[in-house]
Amino acid sequence: MAATDIARQVGEGCRTVPLAGHVGFDSLPDQLVNKSVSQGFCFNILCVGETGLGKSTLMDTLFNTKFEGEPATHTQPGVQLRSNTYDLQESNVGLKLTIVSTVGFGDQINKEDSYKPIVEFIDAQFEAYLQEELKIRRVLHTYHDSRIHACLYFIAPTGHSLKSLDLVTMKKLDSKVNIIPIIAKSDAISKSELTKFKIKITSELVSNGVQIYQFPTDDESVAEINGTMNAHLPFAVIGSTEELKIGNKMMKARQYPWGTVQVENEAHCDFVKLREMLIRVNMEDLREQTHSRHYELYRRCKLEEMGFKDTDPDSKPFSLQETYEAKRNEFLGELQKKEEEMRQMFVQRVKEKEAELKEAEKELHEKFDRLKKLHQDEKKKLEDKKKSLDDEVNAFKQRKTAAELLQSQGSQAGGSQTLKRDKEKKNFF
Repeated sequence: MAATDIARQVGEGCRTVPLAGHVGFDSLPDQLVNKSVSQGFCFNILCVGETGLGKSTLMDTLFNTKFEGEPATHTQPGVQLRSNTYDLQESNVGLKLTIVSTVGFGDQINKEDSYKPIVEFIDAQFEAYLQEELKIRRVLHTYHDSRIHACLYFIAPTGHSLKSLDLVTMKKLDSKVNIIPIIAKSDAISKSELTKFKIKITSELVSNGVQIYQFPTDDESVAEINGTMNAHLPFAVIGSTEELKIGNKMMKARQYPWGTVQVENEAHCDFVKLREMLIRVNMEDLREQTHSRHYELYRRCKLEEMGFKDTDPDSKPFSLQETYEAKRNEFLGELQKKEEEMRQMFVQRVKEKEAELKEAEKELHEKFDRLKKLHQDEKKKLEDKKKSLDDEVNAFKQRKTAAELLQSQGSQAGGSQTLKRDKEKKNFF
């Protein structure tokens, strides 16, 4: 019997039976809490927004501390993601907090591809977790989960409408991460403008099909407060680490010539609502949604790309072993086919190369024959010329010899006539 059939039968026919007394498994929630507290928790926040909207200041204000970080400039050639991890401790609960900031977002003239580094970063964290899951020896209990649990999208307080960059980026991210839109530096516009701006943003998100994170209302303990807070999205926030004395208390606030804006005063901004929803009420739901919704979507698409399916064409369940064997046989078949194609291609290349070499050899032989014939012709011409020159030299020597002979004979004849005249002169006297 197949393992899937056995598992299906085990799940069927379950019935409820009463207990005769206390057993003790009602302590499981306490055991789970103690184990979770001892292991600690992790939470990863992605801050997306243009440079200068107060992302770092808001993080410092949210967690009531001062995170290390260098201020970003507007001269970045592209969008870079800067990740920093911190260990926080509150009472007996430890939190490994990772803050990822988008450096240079919206600073370029051409903003068409500004969202791509963000999408690639989120997918890279999903891929790292998937690779850890697929290992034979997994250590998920000690693995640092770097998947993004919440994306705080900072909207510039223009008071008009969302920028096209904001709409495109949120549309690309809504299937990969829990987006919580917030209006940064909301004290820059009046209350009436802020109310209209919130309505305009909500309308544009709905009309463009952007799915933002909705606080869950299925849990009765938080359904009322979450339902109320969903109506306040996007949150209009102000961040400040400066404390001012207001009345008899020291409070986080921003001092202006016209007055003071209190960060934790709900009449001034929605900072308290954001902190309540993000950290104190829905942090675990954000972690769960990341794993059960966004990561599962990535995992399913990735495994389908690899050829894994839940059912075969007959709608029967697939086992992992059967899927592996099918993919292995398919891979081996493709590998064998590629090997045959490469072998044929190699043979064809060898034949083509041999033909090229033979053609080159033929051309060399023809060239050699031409050069040899040309050499022979040149050699014959030189030999004929040499022979002609030798004949001319011999004729010249013969003429020279004849001329010298004639000259010597002439000299002898002239000498004998001179002697005869001298003798005749002597006889005369």
